[in-house]
Order: sequence, then structure tokens, then C-alpha cells
Amino acid sequence: MAEDFCFLMRRNLTQAVPDIAWPTGIELTQYRPELAAAVHHLMELGYREGGGRVPTLEVWQQRFETDPEYDPSLCFIALDGEGIVGVCQCWTSAYIKNLVVHPRAQGLGLGRALLLNAFKAFQQRREGFVDLKVLEDNRRAQRLYESAGMRVVRREPVPV
Repeated sequence: MAEDFCFLMRRNLTQAVPDIAWPTGIELTQYRPELAAAVHHLMELGYREGGGRVPTLEVWQQRFETDPEYDPSLCFIALDGEGIVGVCQCWTSAYIKNLVVHPRAQGLGLGRALLLNAFKAFQQRREGFVDLKVLEDNRRAQRLYESAGMRVVRREPVPV
């Protein structure tokens, strides 16, 4: 079986972050346990498109909510009139763990808005940079991250 690789990408937060242009009708909230099932479902959809995997709801929720780097104020959730359309889950170490946009909201700039929102949150926490990992073959996500000022730091194998 061929080994999969990902890129560690980083953005310098001492540089200005552009203004955020939220798509029309989007409301931003933060993670709450009662949103877990809907957030998990969106992550499953996102992983189907972008590669990777997400554990079952119970395992995911338990791991997420008990992680030492968990802070609900760093899990940004975008809602439209029909429900959750975007999630940007970040850790306190200035790391973006997941960024997922529902297929019905793709192409509207929501992924970029969530990404820039995370950058601004980490700037307010006085972090010097923010990191994330993206699968090597997920070119669509890489283009988004590069357009927001992120750069590849290194290529590494995906942990099994």
C-alpha cells in the first residue's frame, strides 16, 4: 500500500490579515455539545471529498471535548438558514485541526472567511503563527490556504 503524505502549512500572524467577507446569510457561533452530531456529519461529508477519515460520533466527540488543547471558543461554526455549513476547529496551540465547508456552501468564500477568522482569533491571542496539515493530493484546499498567505513548511507521511 502506498504511503500518503501531507503538507504542514504555516501562516505568519505578524502580517496583516485581510478583512473577512462573510457570505450573505451566514451566522457565526461556537461549538456546543448539542451541535456535535451536526458538526460530525459535516466533517464526514468533508472527509469524503477531501480525503482522510473521522471516527464515529461518540469517539470523535469524546476525543474532541476532552483534548487538552480543546477550547470551544476556537471551534468556529457557520450556520445558514438550513443548518451548519462550515466548521473551523482549532487547537489552543495555534493549530487548525479541521476546516470543512458543506457542498451547498462551497464556492461562496466561506472557507476563506472561516480561515481568516481563525487567523484573527490567534492574532488576538498574540500567537506568532498558525499551522495546519493538508493532504498532498488535496489541491483545492492547498490553493485556498496559499491564497490566504499560508506556505508549505514541510512534507511528511500521514500517520496511520
